[in-house]
Amino acid sequence: TVLKATGIGTALAESLADAGLPVIFAAYVISCGLRIAQGSATAAIAATAGIIGPTAAEVGMSQPQLALVVAAICAGSIIASHVNDGGFWIVSRYFGLTVKDTLKTWTVLETILSVVGFAVAAILITVV
Repeated sequence: TVLKATGIGTALAESLADAGLPVIFAAYVISCGLRIAQGSATAAIAATAGIIGPTAAEVGMSQPQLALVVAAICAGSIIASHVNDGGFWIVSRYFGLTVKDTLKTWTVLETILSVVGFAVAAILITVV
């Protein structure tokens, strides 16, 4: 893949190790950033997994820990649904909402779900 060919995953693994950031936190933040930047949850998940994969492998995470990192990536991928997100328009049109009302309801709900999902994963990773 492009991420492997460019070496971005390995470079990020080294940077995270130097910064001392927990892998689960970095995975969530990267996923959130990608989601907000381009709108697609699917693309955010795929790209973040490609970026975080080498880091997770390098630190030797257990299967339950790895599953929680995946949960954090998925949680990050649903934050801040906006006009670049197909799901935003499905909700908007299905319920007959204006863009403003969809931002005030759907976007807020998705953001709450994202933060709560990450919080649960972050708490659970400390006990598995």
